[in-house]
Amino acid sequence: MHTILVVDDDANIRELVCLFLRNDGFATVEAADGKEALAVYASMHVDLVVLDIMMPNMDGWTLCKELRRGKPDLPLLMLTARGETWEKVKGFQLGTDDYLTKPFDPLELAARVKALLKRYRIGSTQTIRLGNVILDRHIYKVMSGTESLTLPLKEFELLYKLAGTPGQIYTREQLIDQIWGIDYAGDDRTIDVHIKRLRERFATTPDFRIETVRGLGYRLEVYE
Repeated sequence: MHTILVVDDDANIRELVCLFLRNDGFATVEAADGKEALAVYASMHVDLVVLDIMMPNMDGWTLCKELRRGKPDLPLLMLTARGETWEKVKGFQLGTDDYLTKPFDPLELAARVKALLKRYRIGSTQTIRLGNVILDRHIYKVMSGTESLTLPLKEFELLYKLAGTPGQIYTREQLIDQIWGIDYAGDDRTIDVHIKRLRERFATTPDFRIETVRGLGYRLEVYE
């Protein structure tokens, strides 16, 4: 059973979210702010965190950053009453994986939690299947049916990153930091160039597509 940490300073919201998740088969633990959440997280195993933005003592932005620093592959779902684009961008820049605005549909909450857990199970492997296309990080090759394709290293890493968590939005800054490194001094338009090349290479495949999310970044969608 997966354990979900729910972080919100509103006790009623915490109770509601936990109730919905428990009804869907998840175990839940609660925290009223970021500091309490870090203490809970340090004391037990947590598979995913649902967190609010506006909280006392330590807000959701800071909590997101601290959790990412300790465990880069921990799924994070931001749950907030605010829905402005700039807040979504900031959340993605700090490392959140998905964003759900209050008031929310319980079915959508459960569906997003399940999707994030599935993405991270895929992302933790060294081989990723996208329909009939297989990315093998052991040998840095892409197999499509009986054909084998060797991509330039950065193109492979970029495709592998996007494919590891299908549906997740990555900003250019995130992709630069995670693939080229935080000390990279080039233009973040490098990402656009590599995305264009990947789209051209896989233009005829029906298995997946790299989509542009206007104002946010890129994501990969799989078609099964």
